[in-house]
Amino acid sequence: MLAPMSNAKTTHAGGCLCGAVRFMAAEAPVWVAHCHCHSCRKSTGSPFAAFIGYLRGQVTFTGAAPATYASSPGVIRSFCGACGTPIAYEADRFPGEIHLYLCTLDTPEAFTPQAHVHVGEQLPWLHIADGLPRFRTTSTEGAPLA
Repeated sequence: MLAPMSNAKTTHAGGCLCGAVRFMAAEAPVWVAHCHCHSCRKSTGSPFAAFIGYLRGQVTFTGAAPATYASSPGVIRSFCGACGTPIAYEADRFPGEIHLYLCTLDTPEAFTPQAHVHVGEQLPWLHIADGLPRFRTTSTEGAPLA
């Protein structure tokens, strides 16, 4: 499991591209990671997604409520209903957590990812030599890959 994050600034704001959906995330996040799973790639149209995980009670939506849809059994994804920006991922297998897309934060540079997850689904042409731990599935399912 990834170690909890700490950050001197305890509140971080964020939102969608058009500004309709806004949120505040209080306290330090649980973790920050890059996800390479097929579902996250499809939902973002990118080769991987960067997430910042918070306890659900730490995140408050302050603008328009995000729209939601069930992207797969036990998974709810949220997005801005006006501009389509992906906002968050919530899953039954991560009870009590909300995973915000890292770059929806106003200051994503305040956090550094700790690992890559679901590298078993990583695109074969993507090569990232950042030295971060890499996990075949999620970080809670076994030791990092060599």
